[in-house]
This record gives sequence, C-alpha cells and structure tokens, in this order.
Amino acid sequence: MVPPRTMYFVGDGDYKAVGLEFRKLFTEYGGLKPEHRVLDVGCGIGRMAVPLTDFLTSGEYHGFDIVRKGVEWCRSNITPRYPNFHFLHSDVRNKFYNPNGVYEASSYRFPYDDGSFDFVFLTSVFTHMFPADLENYTREIARVLKPGGRCFITMFLLNEESQSLIEKKRSTQNFVHRLEGCVTTDPTNPEGSLAFQESYVRTTLFGRLGLSIGEPIHYGSWCGRDEFLSYQDVVIATKA
Repeated sequence: MVPPRTMYFVGDGDYKAVGLEFRKLFTEYGGLKPEHRVLDVGCGIGRMAVPLTDFLTSGEYHGFDIVRKGVEWCRSNITPRYPNFHFLHSDVRNKFYNPNGVYEASSYRFPYDDGSFDFVFLTSVFTHMFPADLENYTREIARVLKPGGRCFITMFLLNEESQSLIEKKRSTQNFVHRLEGCVTTDPTNPEGSLAFQESYVRTTLFGRLGLSIGEPIHYGSWCGRDEFLSYQDVVIATKA
C-alpha cells in the first residue's frame, strides 16, 4: 500500500519510514490505543493511515483531506482491505493545495458529531493555514474530541530559541516575512509555509478552547536545534 511517486503532495521523506515514525510518536507520546476512534485531519495519501491499519485492531479511523486524488487513492487501496478505515474529501480552499475549493477553512465544520473521537491528529496542516483558519480548526478539534481525548499537532513555533537560530542562519525555514498573526518564508506564496508565536498557540489557540497542552512541548529540528523529537514542533493537548 504505497502510492506512486507521481501522486506525492505531502512533502519529502520516505513514505513508509515517515508513517512508522509517526505511529511511534502517536503511541509513545500521544497515548494512542488500539481501541481508539481516530480522526486524521489532512489524511493526504494515507501516509499516516497505512501504518495504523494493523494497530487499530478494535478501533476506527476517519480521515479527510482537501486534495481529492489522495482521498480517492486511500478509498481504493486501504478501505477495501480495512473496512474500519474511512476517507472523505472536503473541498476546502487552500491557495497551495486546493485553490478552487468551495469552502473557507475559517468557517468549515468538520463532518463529524460532537465528542466522537478519542484521538485527533494533524501532521503539517497548521503549517499551511492562516490564523483565522487555525482558530476554526482548533475549535472543531475541541468539538469533535471526547472529554479526555487528545489531539496531536505538528507545526512551526516561534519563540526565543527558534528565532535566535533563524537569525543565525541555522534554520531550514527562513521565517522572516511577517503577516497579520503569523510569519511566512515566502510572501508571494505565504501558505507554502507558516509559523506562529508559541504564546499565541498556548493562549488564543488552545487555552481558551479548553485544550490543555501537555508539557513539555516537543520542539523540532527545523530551526537547527541540537536536541529534538521530530522535524516539526509537536503539540499534544487534552480536552478537559
């Protein structure tokens, strides 16, 4: 269950290796269990879903994405073998991935009931979204999570350490172009890569929505750190 390279739109890295890396992170750091009902926001071409097929033995997986071809591949290649894995196309507009989408991310309602998931994860989704979009998606994550459920989110966080490393030219992401509420590496295509102040994420994005961030935040290698967990920063939060 590996899609052809011509279909890739989920970034660099080995398809299988990246998926297995995150399965380990989901279970060891996020607390994912085989019986959990899971939501993958931005499921892509199944890079996270495939390694979970033999893990969610009594659980259930739901994933949605704004890129139709990825969802169609997952429906054709994963669901027939694993009927507890479900995929939906959400036609949300994004200049980088889906410029002709019908819905705005800032007002999109996830197509799932309140309190229906034990575990929600987003890998490199918030790296392509503006503040209004982040706030709506975080609100939706809080809505669909069960009380005590967890979310696992990767993103780029700006704080004293990461900004110092950017200034020292050690970062692989040159976040120097400031926009309203965020910073981008490319002002001509800002949604290609976006970063946010950690203080904003802690208070505005999570704190006021009843999502308690587990400490410490697991910072990534993207900015040139010597000690890190993964490439992007990992934020894990629990719904009160």
